[in-house]
Amino acid sequence: MNRATLILLQALVGFAFLLIWHLLTTVPVFDGKPLFAPFFFSTPLDVLARTWKDFASGEIWRHLGITLLETVLAFVIGAAGGIVVGFAFARRELLAAVFDPYVKAANALPRVVLAPIFALWFGLGIWSKVALGFTLVFFIVFFNVYQGVKEVSPTVLANARMLGMNERQLLRHVYWPAALTWMFSSLHTSVGFALVGSVVGEYLGSAAGLGYKIHEAESVFDVTGVFSGMLILALFVIVIDTCVTFIENRLLVWRPDTAAKTA
Repeated sequence: MNRATLILLQALVGFAFLLIWHLLTTVPVFDGKPLFAPFFFSTPLDVLARTWKDFASGEIWRHLGITLLETVLAFVIGAAGGIVVGFAFARRELLAAVFDPYVKAANALPRVVLAPIFALWFGLGIWSKVALGFTLVFFIVFFNVYQGVKEVSPTVLANARMLGMNERQLLRHVYWPAALTWMFSSLHTSVGFALVGSVVGEYLGSAAGLGYKIHEAESVFDVTGVFSGMLILALFVIVIDTCVTFIENRLLVWRPDTAAKTA
């Protein structure tokens, strides 16, 4: 299937969803009323109109910029920490064995519970949201990088050492390429979680950001505003994930499927 056909099918799925939503909230079914009341579910046209209005007026850009900054910082810091610690644990078995129960315990903590604590420690500015996003991103990247390094074939390692590679060369030519596929798989997931951390932090306590906008709309029963914020968040994630995919295709050009795409 070529890319144009795939994009067309994806667009048709989105259009079908919006059409069903529109019909369920506008077409009279019982006693002249639609099956889903617009007060509770809004309508796609109202949501799109509100989204367009927010962008056209420029009101949303400040909130979007703040959420973007928090998301990028949480994503970059969390991913970098996960990569470094994942490599360190995978290459040092004693270190991994000693800290294994503590890492698992920390990963098991519900992140929402940490949000008020981070707000207490870092205030209601961006850093409490970055800290929350960091906790979500770090463990996803850490476990994937750790597993990717551990999955390196012993035969490949033995052959590399037989050819005279030192530890630095092994890291660059064996471990790093082996971990890249696992790492980028985790990064695609981490993008959404970095945004979730930022938005949840804003929702619980902030004066700006997309989470704040959604909370503000929810507090006055503005369902259209809530769905509009959710739409912007969805578009936001797609744009960031596209950037990650672009970088992945450039770094993993040696993979057969990637090479075919970029040829």
